[in-house]
Amino acid sequence: MPVALISVSDKTDLADFARRLASAGWSFLASGGTAKTLAEAGVAVTEVATYTGSPEILGGRVKTLHPAVHGGILSRGTDADRAELAGLGWSELDLVVCNLYPFESTIARPGVSKAACVEEIDIGGVALLRAAAKNYARVAVVCDTADYDRVASSMETGSAGPELRRELAAKAFALCARYDTAIASWMGPESGAGLFGYAGQKLRYGENPHQKAWLYTDAPGAGPLGGRVLQGKELSYNNLLDLDAAWRTAIGFSGTAAVVVKHLSPCGIAATGDSASANSLATSLRAAIACDPVSAFGGVVAVNRQFDADSARALGDTFVECVAAPSFSPEARELLAKRKNARLLEMGSIASGDPETAAANGFETRSIAGGFLRQEIDTGDPDGTEWRVVSKRSPTEPEMAALRFAWKACVSAKSNAILLAAPLDPSDPAAGFATVGIGSGQPNRVDSARIAVQRAGDKARGSVLASDAFFPFPDSVEVAAAGGVTAIAHPGGSIRDELSVAAADAAGIAMVVTGVRHFRH
Repeated sequence: MPVALISVSDKTDLADFARRLASAGWSFLASGGTAKTLAEAGVAVTEVATYTGSPEILGGRVKTLHPAVHGGILSRGTDADRAELAGLGWSELDLVVCNLYPFESTIARPGVSKAACVEEIDIGGVALLRAAAKNYARVAVVCDTADYDRVASSMETGSAGPELRRELAAKAFALCARYDTAIASWMGPESGAGLFGYAGQKLRYGENPHQKAWLYTDAPGAGPLGGRVLQGKELSYNNLLDLDAAWRTAIGFSGTAAVVVKHLSPCGIAATGDSASANSLATSLRAAIACDPVSAFGGVVAVNRQFDADSARALGDTFVECVAAPSFSPEARELLAKRKNARLLEMGSIASGDPETAAANGFETRSIAGGFLRQEIDTGDPDGTEWRVVSKRSPTEPEMAALRFAWKACVSAKSNAILLAAPLDPSDPAAGFATVGIGSGQPNRVDSARIAVQRAGDKARGSVLASDAFFPFPDSVEVAAAGGVTAIAHPGGSIRDELSVAAADAAGIAMVVTGVRHFRH
């Protein structure tokens, strides 16, 4: 009679799985809590402590770490190994069913103590999975409740062959790798822990049709960006990159915000202010599209409020690849259903304007030849940042409010970034702001300035400007002045800062330096 060892933290669907195995002729060993669950379900089971003759100790910290258990798993199925086990009064184990303490969900809980996190670091479970996976030539290992049905079916039909065992073993090793990476990363990013994700899906292709691509997620079974696709065909590699950039930008604003992104570059950002008359998502969306309607065509949209019917109508004739929102109203769903090629990504509840929310896990990673780079996510100015007026003229209150918006929006634009912004409603200072021209991704700053002013056209007059880094020459300031910009925010720190200040003073432009740069390569 084959023997299954079961020791699980997550007992979802366990009883039905065990009953099916029992009907197929299996007997069971189980650790204390798991044994109790099986017994209550009417499944005959022997406790591990009874089998080994050693009780669980240290409050349950040690349960399955015993030679009787690991010898039974690691036995190679030879006559010599079987004889050795028999001489000790033990037998071979043929199946290990184990999932791990919920460490990752524990560390994600707000306010959880370090001691509580440490207690959720599984030891025995990882040892069981590794032992069974190593010996996949003889032993099957199940670490995912989603595999219960097909494993039970294979046991019932006698079709649990070496290919299935190898696949299950690879999944167990992957779980252990992910689990240990999560622990090491929690201990400290300086640990040098590698990267790991759960296989989400194979994508149709990468940036181009001849490139293969895959999506990996932070959690098993999670959707793209942690959201849920409600409509449209499968998201592409490029869609996901653009949606990530747009979503991170949108949730960085506390006001009702809309962001349009094309090829990883924002082509329109708008956010309402405190005015009761301005808290309309449709208002922000129209303004974001109006910043650069040519580039917005074929882009993606992200918003930080429920996408309603007015917002659906605000898209007008603009073709968009995807829309990401916390949720979609039924009326909006009905209207958007007519856009057959538009994907809808429902992201769930968020805390808009919270830097920690915008930062997701706090780090971002990029690959390079022979390795990868990891850094903290730039969510804006660090606490304690103080702006300093360096021009003869100080910004007016409306100008300063517009500069604050432009500076926040500039974080998401590719370097060298120049961003022009203006009020949504010049007659209502509290209505909010929108970009009117964006120049980014250029190898020199003056070209970005020219592009931003050109795209803004007449809307550049009276606008404010944010530059993600200092001006190495005064030429960008002169381009802004010619376009009618009235105030500028930039980090400062160039050896030619005085020349840029002089150019601003000559044009009557108010200039502030932030002391913080926001490169985005």
